[in-house]
Amino acid sequence: MVLGFIEPDFIMLRGADLLRMIKEMPSASREDLVRGAGYVSRRSDGGERLNFTAFYEALLAAKGLGLGDRRAVDGEPRRRGRKLSYHTKVQFNGNLMVGSAYTAQLGLHPGDVFEIRLGKRQIRLVPAEGGEEEL
Repeated sequence: MVLGFIEPDFIMLRGADLLRMIKEMPSASREDLVRGAGYVSRRSDGGERLNFTAFYEALLAAKGLGLGDRRAVDGEPRRRGRKLSYHTKVQFNGNLMVGSAYTAQLGLHPGDVFEIRLGKRQIRLVPAEGGEEEL
């Protein structure tokens, strides 16, 4: 029980199932769609509460426009905090730091191996097993 509501004992439709149900009920009211999709909470006094917000969030996610998820509309991960600057500097101990946001964006994982190639005031990281392919 949360805030006077009993958790629902039925399944809330998501994704393709939710879209299919909406298409099958073209003349249904908003309330009937929310109820039919299972977005209903039961109050402790036996009444019901329609969860419009959860329904609309699920509908947006089913259409690929998630509001509450961590992905933006264009499919790129949403980041909290500062935007990536694509700049770094040599630290006091001589190390050059590349943050996890950059490695995650490239799909890199712990243990990935790179060849370091030095040029005139540049550093290139080339996947060891990928040959000449640049990142």
